[in-house]
Amino acid sequence: MLMGAIILYIDSIRCLSTSVPQCAAAKPSKKTLEKPGVRNIVLVEGVRTPFLQSGTAYKNLMPHDLARAALITITVLTALHCFLTALHCTDKNATLFLTALLFLSQHYYAVDYIIYGTVIQEVKTSNLAREAALGAGFSEKIPAHTVTQACISSNQAITSGLGLIASGVCDAVIAGGVEFMSDVPIRHSRKMRRLMLDLNKAKATAKKVELISQMLTPSALTPELPAVAEFSTNETMGHSADRLCATFGVSRREQDEFALRSHTLAKEATDKGLLSDLMTYKVPGSNQTVSKDNGIRPSSMEDMGRLKPAFIKPHGTITAANASFLTDGGSACLIMEEQKALSMGFKPKAYLRDYVYVSQDPKDQLLLGPTYATPRVLERAGLQMSDISVFEYHEAFAGQILANLKAMDSDYFAKTQMGRSSKVGTPPMDKFNLWGGSLSIGHPFGATGVRLVTTAANRLHKENGQYALVAACAAGGLVSAMLNVPEGHGMIVERYPSK
Repeated sequence: MLMGAIILYIDSIRCLSTSVPQCAAAKPSKKTLEKPGVRNIVLVEGVRTPFLQSGTAYKNLMPHDLARAALITITVLTALHCFLTALHCTDKNATLFLTALLFLSQHYYAVDYIIYGTVIQEVKTSNLAREAALGAGFSEKIPAHTVTQACISSNQAITSGLGLIASGVCDAVIAGGVEFMSDVPIRHSRKMRRLMLDLNKAKATAKKVELISQMLTPSALTPELPAVAEFSTNETMGHSADRLCATFGVSRREQDEFALRSHTLAKEATDKGLLSDLMTYKVPGSNQTVSKDNGIRPSSMEDMGRLKPAFIKPHGTITAANASFLTDGGSACLIMEEQKALSMGFKPKAYLRDYVYVSQDPKDQLLLGPTYATPRVLERAGLQMSDISVFEYHEAFAGQILANLKAMDSDYFAKTQMGRSSKVGTPPMDKFNLWGGSLSIGHPFGATGVRLVTTAANRLHKENGQYALVAACAAGGLVSAMLNVPEGHGMIVERYPSK
C-alpha cells in the first residue's frame, strides 16, 4: 500500500501546483482569536475527490474507495509540501527520491487518529474510517472511527478531531467524510426479513415450505426503498424546504436566480483554477480519470422555469434545478496542533477557532440552523458580522438559503423565535459562497463539511481576509457553525498569517 502511495506521490508532483512555503511563519497584522493556555489548532490542508452525480463514473465503487483515495492524497500532498520546503531551506543536492520517500513515510506515521463522517452506511464497512485507513496504507496501530450527523457529518469529524487535539490526546488528526449515493442499501421488507430469519431456524421440511410460500407474496417481496425523510416527522427534506419557502415568502424566481448564481460562480471558479482542493482521481477498474465536478451546469432562467415542482405538486417551488443533487464524493483534511505542524515543516492554511452546534424543531425549523448558529458562534468569538471576510454556507436548497437570509434579516423572527432583541443581520452577498456551493458543486452528505472549511481557508488567502464563517444545516433540525468554521453547525476559521 505504501509503494502504491509513493507512485501516486511521484505522479502528484506533475499534477499538483504547490507553492514553496517560507521556513518561518510571520506574525499576524490584526488581532487574533488565540486564547491563553489553549492549544492552537491549524488546518494544514484539505482535499476532495471530484464530486460527481450519482450513477456516473463512481457507480461501480464502494464508499471506502473514495475515502481511501482522499486519505492517500492528503498524505501525499502534505508530504510533497514539506519536501519542497526542505529543498527550499536546506541542501538541494539531496537524493530526491530517497528524501521524498522519507517524508512520505514520516507523514504516514505522524497521524495519531482518523475520523470519517458518513450518512448512509454501507453495512460491509460499518467503521468506514478504519477500512479506508487500512486500505490507504496507514498503520494498523492508528485508531479510526466513523461518525454520522446527517449533512454535517464531516463537520462533526473535524470538531471531534479538534477535541482530541485540544485535550492533548493527539497532535495530528485526519478528518474527512464520504457519501456514495450510487449504491444505497435497499432493504427487504420487514416481513421478508422475519421470514428469512425464521427459515434459517426451521428444521422440518413442511415448515420450510410454508415459510418459502409466504416469502412469495407481494407484501413480502416489496422492498423498502430509501428516502431522505425525517423519522420523527416522516417528511422529506424537500417538503420541509417547500413549506419553509412558503412561510418566508421565497418565490420560485428568487430560488432559480440563486441557483443560477451558484452554478455560474462555480463554473468561474473552476475555469480560473480556484478549486484547488480538487484531486485528480483514476477510477479503479476503468480507464477513466476524473478531475472536475460534473454537476456544474449554468443554465438559463427560461430553461429552469420549465421544470415542474419536485415535492409538493403542483404548487411547490422546489425543483431539480434549485435543489442540490444526489452526489458521490469523498474528502479529507489534516488538522494539527500548531507547533507540531511547524516542527514538521508545514505552512498551515488557517486556525480553526470557535464552533457551535445548535438544534431546533425538526418539523417547522428543520433547515433554519444557520440563522441560529451564526449569532452564537460570532458571540463566542467576540466578533461582529462585519469582521467576517468570507462566508461559506451549505446550500441544500436555494430556498433554504434564501429563507435563512430572510429570517436573519427579521426583527420579528429574532424576537419571537430566537429570544433576541434585534435581528441577526445578513451576510453581504459579495462575500457569500463566491466559488459556488452545494447546489452546483454537489453535496455528498458526509463529505461537504470538509469542502466548506477548506474552501473558506483557501478563499481567505485568495481574498486577503482574516476570518471566515462556515455554517450548515442538517436533518433532524441540527446545525453546525464554525469560525474557520434540525441540527446545524457554525465555525470560525482564521487565516494563518503569511509574510
